[in-house]
Amino acid sequence: MDLELDVLQLQIQRLTDIEAIRHLKAAYYHACDQKAIGSLAQCFAEGEIWIDYGVVGTFSSREDFIRMFEEQACHDHIVDTHHGQNAQISWQSPSKATAISDLYFHQINTKAQTLTQLSGFYHDTFINDGDGWKIQETIFKVTSSLVSKLDDGKVQVLFAGSAPDA
Repeated sequence: MDLELDVLQLQIQRLTDIEAIRHLKAAYYHACDQKAIGSLAQCFAEGEIWIDYGVVGTFSSREDFIRMFEEQACHDHIVDTHHGQNAQISWQSPSKATAISDLYFHQINTKAQTLTQLSGFYHDTFINDGDGWKIQETIFKVTSSLVSKLDDGKVQVLFAGSAPDA
């Protein structure tokens, strides 16, 4: 009976953790869109982490990532929408999980008059640091992108393909 109870408790823990990780990733997307720096920072573990966002850059601390995010994204003329989906979460233990999830990203830059649409997927590693689940490692791979320039009512394609060069 005790073994069955332990198994049941572990299954409940697993499902609870998976839901918490889904919530964390949704909070990450929302913080990015709202340019909520404090909330965005709280999505990542403290100390050494790994963020590889391709042409956007690589970062080994959340502070470095946040600094870049503030410089590049936190402007009134940048309007972002992150739409995450299809999360495939693999729970290893009460303190570690991994996931692959898809992203559709849409950005309007009213200053440069550009529209960027891209899709891709994240490979994430999550840890539960005792204070809830956090992102410890995230790698994003672009699968398709389209960058357009809006000029005098005309749309000019600047790039279409898998990923623009840096």
